[in-house]
Amino acid sequence: MRYLLAFLILAGPVWADETRDRFVEANLLGIFYHEFGHALIDVLGLPVFGQEEDAADVASILMIDAFYEEEAAVDLAYDAAFGFLGEAEVAGNVAYWDVHGPDEQRFYNTVRLFYGANPEVREDFAEDMGLPMDRAETCPEEFELAYDSWSAAFDDIAGQGTSLQFEANGFDNLTVDVIAAEVAALNGDFNLPDRVGVVIEECGKANAFYDPAEVQIIMCTEFEAHLRDLFDVLD
Repeated sequence: MRYLLAFLILAGPVWADETRDRFVEANLLGIFYHEFGHALIDVLGLPVFGQEEDAADVASILMIDAFYEEEAAVDLAYDAAFGFLGEAEVAGNVAYWDVHGPDEQRFYNTVRLFYGANPEVREDFAEDMGLPMDRAETCPEEFELAYDSWSAAFDDIAGQGTSLQFEANGFDNLTVDVIAAEVAALNGDFNLPDRVGVVIEECGKANAFYDPAEVQIIMCTEFEAHLRDLFDVLD
């Protein structure tokens, strides 16, 4: 089981604003798992019925639920879900033509699937996030469907390997710390049939994406500052 880095490093001036760092870390992990989902769809040739972005969101939520002890998973899910609300606050008009669903819907999709994974324990989470009770009733079945859809792919790559290869490109920040640690953890869990690069680099804008041409997950250095700004929007 993983533990959030911000829970382990609590001293020193760099970590003075623990709550903001935890929010940033949670959203770095959530988006990284999302892009890892895209990488699996590509490398494993997985069928996607519907929007691929939705499938990658589901993969991210399943990994949050599976990888962490309950308290850390709940904290991560809170922050990752609130990240979508922050994005909605700064986005302005909804781009209904976009490949991603509206951020408010991604918020509720995160809430419903995470709640549905363990409804007896996560009632407070669902209530805090404003999930209507009539909607909550179907969440366990929806989680089971999501789990069944992804579990065969996760089972196929289970095992230790070195298929995820990390490149920091000289950067030294929270993004590097979080993603480097998670790449090492994923290599302890999974062995993909092909190499997938995980690269930290400047992109000119706050972004993270999977590049199928290069078979790389790109985590842009600008994304960390964007997440800090989102936290201030929500605070």
